Amino acid sequence: MAKRVFLLIVVNILVITTLTVVLALLGVGNYITPYGLDYQSLFWFCAVFGFGGAFVSLALSRVMAKMMMGVQVIDPHNPQSALERDLLQTVYRLAQKAGLPAMPEVGIYESPEVNAFATGPSKRRALVAVSSGLIQRMDSAAVEGVLGHELAHVANGDMVTMTLLQGVINTFVMFFARVAAWGISQALSGDRDRNRGPNPFVHYICVIVFQIAFSLLGAIVVNYFSRTREYRADKGGASVAGKEKMIHALKSLKGGAELVDDAHPSLATLKISGRAKAAMALFATHPSLDDRIAALQGAA
Repeated sequence: MAKRVFLLIVVNILVITTLTVVLALLGVGNYITPYGLDYQSLFWFCAVFGFGGAFVSLALSRVMAKMMMGVQVIDPHNPQSALERDLLQTVYRLAQKAGLPAMPEVGIYESPEVNAFATGPSKRRALVAVSSGLIQRMDSAAVEGVLGHELAHVANGDMVTMTLLQGVINTFVMFFARVAAWGISQALSGDRDRNRGPNPFVHYICVIVFQIAFSLLGAIVVNYFSRTREYRADKGGASVAGKEKMIHALKSLKGGAELVDDAHPSLATLKISGRAKAAMALFATHPSLDDRIAALQGAA
């Protein structure tokens, strides 16, 4: 799920920044009055476009994942190897056990990291992708556990749930960014200009800067919620793939992640283990693998 959340956040920032520029050019959202800000109009403006930006990000998630990660989707009617055929059969079997209404797309992307992710706008239009590093380093039982976990995210509706949360965050990010930008641009205006309001150019530059900064702060909230969903997905993976396979998968991920860290330390913040230190722990999308293994071992 780390890849999915990371992609959602990045695409979301790009979408709301683009919306801000376009709306500024079109003159939409006139919330600045001769008496200051119209806070009620500003809030509803931010809510409409904040949720709109989140759902645009969700709609584009599957396409963006393929482009940004280089995911090669396996043709379900013509797999090119025994490995692709086995991967398809495993995903389809687990998807049926998870009760998904439609079979997801299955893909592979080239990466040394031991990882997998699921994304897509709905349960009927999902994508499950695994890294080449995961396939090379894991046995079939561990791969099945990882796939069960990712399909549990789809079955639990985590994609839509995270989008709704992102919509709430977007609303407040856009609102407070504009309030802060208005205050800064007013302070930078000369006494003669204050009656005419802030300089539009300075104001919208400030809006973009504050939106990016507040979006990163909002990511802390999103990633906290993401970490709580991981435990639920682990239980879901255990229910469809088997508890022992799920625990085996987490232990294999831990071993594989440690090897990748030593060779590619720059990948540490994105991989599935969510291992992080100090302040960066706030941006981790996953609990530590030790905590996840302990939670699953203690589950009834």
